[in-house]
Amino acid sequence: MAAPSSTTNVMLSISEKKTVSLDLYRPLRNYIVYNYSEREAQNLEDDLQTLKEYRSDIERAGSTDSSSSLPARRDLLQNYYKALCAVESRFPISPDQDHINSVTFTWFDAFKNKYKAAQQNIHLEKAAVLFNLGAVHSQMGLGFDRSSVEGRRQASHSFIAAAGAFAFLRDNVAMKASMGSSTTVDVSVECAGMLERLMLAQAQECVFENSIAKGNTPGVCAKISRQVGLFYEEALAALSVAPLNQHFDKAWLAHVQLKAALFYAEACYRYSLELHEKEEIAEEIARLKSGVNALSEARKTSPRGAAQQLLDAMNKLEASLNLNLERAMKENDRVYLMRVPPASSLSPLPAFSLVKPMQMNDVLDASKEKMFASLVPDNSAKALSRYTEMVDDVIRTQAEKLQQGSELARVRLREMDLPDSILALDGNLSLPVALKEDVEAVQICGGPAGLAAELQQLRDLKRVNQELLVQTEEHLQKEATEDAQFRTQFGTRWTRPQSTTLTKNLLDRLNRFAANLKQAAESDARIERSVRDHAALMSILDCHPIESALPTLARPIMSLDATEDAIVGALKQSLRHLETLGAQRAGLEDMLKEMKRKDDILPKLMTSTGSHEDLFRKEIAKYDHICEEIAQNLEAQEQLLLQIQAQNEEFASIFNLEDYKASHERIYKQIEAAISKYREIKENINEGLKFYVTLQEAITNVKQQCSDFVMTRSIQCREMIEEVQRQISGLSFQDGKSSGGYAYPSVGQPHQAPRANPQLPTDTGNIPNPSRPQNPTYQPPQQPTMSGYSQTPPYGSPQPPAPPYNFPGQGQPYPHPQHQQQPPQSHEYGQPAYPGWRGPYYNAPPQQPGAMPRPPYTAPSPYPHPPPHQSGYYRQ
Repeated sequence: MAAPSSTTNVMLSISEKKTVSLDLYRPLRNYIVYNYSEREAQNLEDDLQTLKEYRSDIERAGSTDSSSSLPARRDLLQNYYKALCAVESRFPISPDQDHINSVTFTWFDAFKNKYKAAQQNIHLEKAAVLFNLGAVHSQMGLGFDRSSVEGRRQASHSFIAAAGAFAFLRDNVAMKASMGSSTTVDVSVECAGMLERLMLAQAQECVFENSIAKGNTPGVCAKISRQVGLFYEEALAALSVAPLNQHFDKAWLAHVQLKAALFYAEACYRYSLELHEKEEIAEEIARLKSGVNALSEARKTSPRGAAQQLLDAMNKLEASLNLNLERAMKENDRVYLMRVPPASSLSPLPAFSLVKPMQMNDVLDASKEKMFASLVPDNSAKALSRYTEMVDDVIRTQAEKLQQGSELARVRLREMDLPDSILALDGNLSLPVALKEDVEAVQICGGPAGLAAELQQLRDLKRVNQELLVQTEEHLQKEATEDAQFRTQFGTRWTRPQSTTLTKNLLDRLNRFAANLKQAAESDARIERSVRDHAALMSILDCHPIESALPTLARPIMSLDATEDAIVGALKQSLRHLETLGAQRAGLEDMLKEMKRKDDILPKLMTSTGSHEDLFRKEIAKYDHICEEIAQNLEAQEQLLLQIQAQNEEFASIFNLEDYKASHERIYKQIEAAISKYREIKENINEGLKFYVTLQEAITNVKQQCSDFVMTRSIQCREMIEEVQRQISGLSFQDGKSSGGYAYPSVGQPHQAPRANPQLPTDTGNIPNPSRPQNPTYQPPQQPTMSGYSQTPPYGSPQPPAPPYNFPGQGQPYPHPQHQQQPPQSHEYGQPAYPGWRGPYYNAPPQQPGAMPRPPYTAPSPYPHPPPHQSGYYRQ
């Protein structure tokens, strides 16, 4: 069922207090001239004029013919209040003969203009300005068009600001302003608190109206409405007692009382809609009756003078309540037959506050106010400096005591191996930070379990290199076999050089590559043997988490009196108490610093007529209670540490802590040895991977040269077959070419193309295919990228451990496959040598010219004369 809105736009705004004209310029300037100098007065002329203008604007803006806008008025009041704070700290305004005693502030009561207050202190002026600031905010809230969502939002914000101004007045100035011989009720603590509640009620009312407009659920609307009623009820309670009960017009009292009843009934109505949806008819009837009774009672007891619009809203809501009540009672009589509970048994309606007073501390903060900044009395400045030194000495002394106490607790606990031994008993073990970081680095790189995959990479790369080498040799051997066949067939007419003469250098280099591979295989075997031999040592690094490998602190096997749990519990309780004392020390130190930050006695020094020493003793006494708390904290800690020491000795004797510590040290050393061995093996594997990739590039380059050579020889072969066949047929060649005129290119040099499209012989069964064979590719299994070994291993040291496969006369575990007098390469070392490879060593920087060591290929080949049909290494 749709819920009609019973809200009303009737709200209250507050009129400003009025004052009489006052000249602040002349008294303040005379004070500066008398106590400082004429020159100082001239320097502060702009500040004096600004203060004079502020006061004049305050007087004019408060008059009935003022045309200033409300936002400008608000800004004026805020600026004037901050200026008054600056004046208060520098000009002693009081009836005292040595102070400024010719200034009297006069203000009229905002609600009963016939009453006024006149005081010779600045507190009344500050209270009146704050009151008027709240009043202006209330007028701004009433001025917005609350028929729209945005208008209600802005109005709510203004009422919240008004509540903040009145709360600031109540908490900071109202008490001081009420201590004078002449005061008014409107700036009293009671009135400021009542006005704060009233402004919050109107702010929450705007929120309620927006919730109705947005179509919120009845339950939400009921909670918001109930909070509106509670704010009005609090304001009504303040208006009903002294000193406010005889100070406000009856219309005010009637308005607040009717609003409180209206929004209580509104909450009952909205809540009953939710109850009706849940079919809780009995409570719905009780809530509706309660709302109707509240409206009826308010009409009877409230004074006359309420706005007709408010009375109409009450009548409209009452009609809605009665309509729903009649319907609910019929349904209950016909269908539900529930017993209606009495109103006294109902629980309070839920409420939800969406507004709170705006914090005005930042808005009215005068700490950055520049007005009269240079004006500090000499005696006050010196006294302030001395007091500051006294405060600093107190804080420094106490801070040192706190730090010494915390350091003492840390040292004593470390000597007793606490709380590590307690954590070990509970299973919360941990490694030293540096060792734990080393273990985590090993585990991130795959750990010992990941070495198997890297060894497989070594084997796969070695296999690829071997296959490339075999394919290259077979390619050359095939060409040499075909050349020998034609030489046998044609005899002396086959005049081109033998293949073995041209390929000698290539075969020598291939044999050196084979020797390198054989030497590398021995290194690989040593690495794999090292992995197997140290697998048990390194297995501890695979523990997740690593703390699971640590020995635990076990309970005694036999216990006669079963006091272990009691001893452990008492020790834990003492440690918790010690931690609490440490937290208290941190809080006490913060309290000292915060007290110093807020400790500003300059206004008191300026207005003080007695001895500064008396004032200092009184002010410095503020820190005494914190100093006492610090002393008590340190004394309690000392007693607690003695207690913990005794408890820990008993704990250590029962749980045999000495053996536990010794076993821990052994495990730490085992982990360190495992990390060292893992790093050594990892570095050796990385060196092997780099070797095989570099060797593959070298073999691939030589294979390409062999392919070019074989293709060139194939073309020459066809041309020579054609010429020999012509000679056999008796043909004469007039082009001047003969078999002895062929130019046979050297290996590694491009061949100049012969005459185009030679006639091929009929029998071509023995002519090799000139197409180039494809290089084999290797696709290793996907492994996690081990960036830590891409360039310099992270565990490297200035002198890394020697690998297990050094050879006499060589400084590296793997030979360096280099090839002499090779043409410039189109690729750089360290780049992928074949598709699909993604090893970590490709991240290494490109080799610079001259960076590689001298090629080892000038050494005598271990296979000087390989058989024509097999190499000396791969066909054994």
